[in-house]
Amino acid sequence: MKNNNKKINIKIIGIDEAGKNYLSPNVIDMIYKSSVMMGAERLLANFPDYKGKLLAIKNTVSHKLADMVEALKSENQDAVVLASGDPLFFGIGGYLRLKFSEQNYNIEIFPSVSSLQLAFSKIAASWQDACSISLHGRKIQGLAQKIVRQKKVFILTDPENHPGKIAEYMREYNLTNYRAFVAENLGMDNEKTAWYSIEDLVQKSSKDFSDLNVIILIQNDGKEEKLFTLGIADHEFSFPEKPDGLITKKEIRVLALGAMNLQKNSVVWDIGSCTGSIAIEAARIAYEGQVYAVEKNPEHLAHCYKNSRKFHADVYMIEKDAPDGLEELDDPDSVFIGGSGGHLREILEVCSRKLRPNGRIVVNAATLETLQDAISHFKKLGFQAEISMTQISRSRPVGDLTRFQSLNPVFILTACRDNHF
Repeated sequence: MKNNNKKINIKIIGIDEAGKNYLSPNVIDMIYKSSVMMGAERLLANFPDYKGKLLAIKNTVSHKLADMVEALKSENQDAVVLASGDPLFFGIGGYLRLKFSEQNYNIEIFPSVSSLQLAFSKIAASWQDACSISLHGRKIQGLAQKIVRQKKVFILTDPENHPGKIAEYMREYNLTNYRAFVAENLGMDNEKTAWYSIEDLVQKSSKDFSDLNVIILIQNDGKEEKLFTLGIADHEFSFPEKPDGLITKKEIRVLALGAMNLQKNSVVWDIGSCTGSIAIEAARIAYEGQVYAVEKNPEHLAHCYKNSRKFHADVYMIEKDAPDGLEELDDPDSVFIGGSGGHLREILEVCSRKLRPNGRIVVNAATLETLQDAISHFKKLGFQAEISMTQISRSRPVGDLTRFQSLNPVFILTACRDNHF
């Protein structure tokens, strides 16, 4: 049983690959005075004469963080946790600080030089303006929209997301306008660094690099790619040659995206995605979230795939006739329904059940019947709704003159619980 009158000290100490030689005498003294030491085996090896209890982490990717917390709590003694570099830079520091927030624990963090600092020092470049991303133990999905506007990018890798795989992904999403600096075993005797083009890096496999590597991406000078802001022009999208192009028109798209109240980490469903114009623009706004494009027509999904690569927007594409497949998706913050295939009520049932608190459902209706159906069903589901009728006209030349040509009117219905507009 814990003694609630005594605080247990947990010290999280960053140590770089050069080992304990770069630790201050004060920090080294803390380590040897502790009763328990936890860390990766390669970090624990720096202290072969440690007299306390060792808790070795054999694989930092697969080892469950919750198990680490329980192991430390069960010891009920002052402990140190060794972490690579800066424990607060995509490290374990923030997690342990949260898990040991009880009053009887005292958490202190002592950072070392981070891998980001070491890597940028190798190319003598500043790093305060760099975008930092970790793929260590994470999925590569969504990387495209995170880096598309960045001139400098730092990436923490792992054996699965190695430099060759990252380069292959970047080529797929038309992000080849970068040079890649790969730094292996930073601070160690077998340190290795090299510059690559994206095309050269694609040829490399995981076996060509040490497991301990990081990447810096630097955009090539004078070769900035065309960037698209909110409201991508309709003609930029690939779509089938059919009436109206099977695309949500730019002006309506911008209004719908605004109604969805998207945040950078939003989870979004685009149902009846067709060629993906809403999903793609949503992914560029919710660049740290996840966007699902649900579409039953394989031809339309092929265009969605092509568009996602052109506009550097990594979305999950699901070939299903909604509501089929919706139950398996992450709960959404925002739902856009551009087409229902005659299943609007069934789709709304699932969306209302899965929608996160304060979430929104936006329905584009081109007919009065669809609008009425949506309104009546939202009332049954306990949702409040706002409706905008939009009628857009675009200028067209007539000889030396200009006239306006109207687009089909569209009703934009925005619904949420408890009037959270």
